[in-house]
Amino acid sequence: MDITQFKRRSEYEWQLEPSGKMRVPAVVYADETLLMQMDEKVGWQLRNVAALPGIVKAAYAMPDAHWGYGFPIGGVAAFDANAGGVVSGGGVGFDISCGVRSMLTGLKRADILPLQTRLANSLFKSIPAGLGSEGAIRLNEQDMTAMLAGGAKWALRRGWGEADDLLRIEEGGSVQDARPEQISEQARRRQRGEMGTLGSGNHYCEVQVVDEIFNPELARGFGIANDDVLVTVHCGSRGLGHQVGTEFLRSMALTAHSHGIDLPDRELACAPILSDLGQCYLGAMRAAINCALANRQILGHLLRETFAELFPEARLTLLFDVSHNTCKLEKHVIEHKSRELYIHRKGATRAFGPGHPQLPDSLRPFGQPVLIGGSMGTESWILAGMSGSEARSFSSACHGAGRSMSRIAASKHWSGRKLVDDLATRGILIRSPSLRGVAEEAPGAYKDARAVVDITEKAGLARKVARLKPLICIKG
Repeated sequence: MDITQFKRRSEYEWQLEPSGKMRVPAVVYADETLLMQMDEKVGWQLRNVAALPGIVKAAYAMPDAHWGYGFPIGGVAAFDANAGGVVSGGGVGFDISCGVRSMLTGLKRADILPLQTRLANSLFKSIPAGLGSEGAIRLNEQDMTAMLAGGAKWALRRGWGEADDLLRIEEGGSVQDARPEQISEQARRRQRGEMGTLGSGNHYCEVQVVDEIFNPELARGFGIANDDVLVTVHCGSRGLGHQVGTEFLRSMALTAHSHGIDLPDRELACAPILSDLGQCYLGAMRAAINCALANRQILGHLLRETFAELFPEARLTLLFDVSHNTCKLEKHVIEHKSRELYIHRKGATRAFGPGHPQLPDSLRPFGQPVLIGGSMGTESWILAGMSGSEARSFSSACHGAGRSMSRIAASKHWSGRKLVDDLATRGILIRSPSLRGVAEEAPGAYKDARAVVDITEKAGLARKVARLKPLICIKG
């Protein structure tokens, strides 16, 4: 990206001044290197987001930002319903409530290594992965509606998980004001057999070891120490969420003109929050969030069962479960006044700081765990929300390293078979139904996660707690 078009506000904050139809500035958190590596389309998309009705303060891009559908991935924007604000399907994404769940195991690296291959094979057998993958759970119409309304709470009632899990899940495991009746028959049909599955692309289940602690106090607060083994899943609302996004984006594009919205890009299709369409989308999106929360809750249960077979002494407790593709109604202080805003986070993680009332008592002194995923051979990270990030980015942080190469280019550049073999020599076992999928998700197809995380901390968005390295990765 051409950095000369930006005004440098600080070492890690760059601003595009309003021009043309922009209503607010656009802000990117990065250093010079990361900013120059970003696609020019990131700046173009940020300008378009900044031109949407009712946007508040600025359109933001996290350090891992890259070009996406309408909104850049790594994009954050807030809208005020009472000022004509809009909700955008492109600002949430197709994989609604894609997110990360990390669980402590109580095991150390030395406990895992003798049974590493057996554990990899068992996880691959018990966690369905891949395009269109289905599991053993089949939902009838009544179950589907209850799941869409109840999220992880529904899953818990069905026997999947432990009651304490709900304390460590965003929104307590269930988003209110979901409207299951807005989920089409096609979306329901796509999801009927997909509960408790990973899906494809960058989704995974990974066994990880804590490789380095950066903040001992926060690490103790989160219950982690050097050499601890964690297990993490990264997935979302599967086919249902994609169908919701597809259907509503089409409706939003067709009706934008009737709502007086001049779309700078068709992919930015949106609707006024207070319109019938806007309310229908929000209700459907919340139901899809509940689908993702229920899906990850079931996967957590399957992980507990699998670990119990090989490690009876293991006690898998939930560290946190947080989404990074959502639109949430939150209270934020703007010019010394509290306002209710609809915060779009697309490829960006909510990162509430210490003392936030929505955090459970056990985490409130430390801030929210911010879970940053890696890509098979690269490290993952645990961060913590920082005081002050609300003013900088509506309490938002990065969600990963961010792609530096398209999936098509990656599949031409790398061999999936060779990647699996090379990673095995480094002690990382990969299991996947698709070698092409492995090539598409090659570690080299992503930016340097360490640089992204360093800038996230230096910019005041979230604080580094621990770095994790993979031992086993089940890849969709």
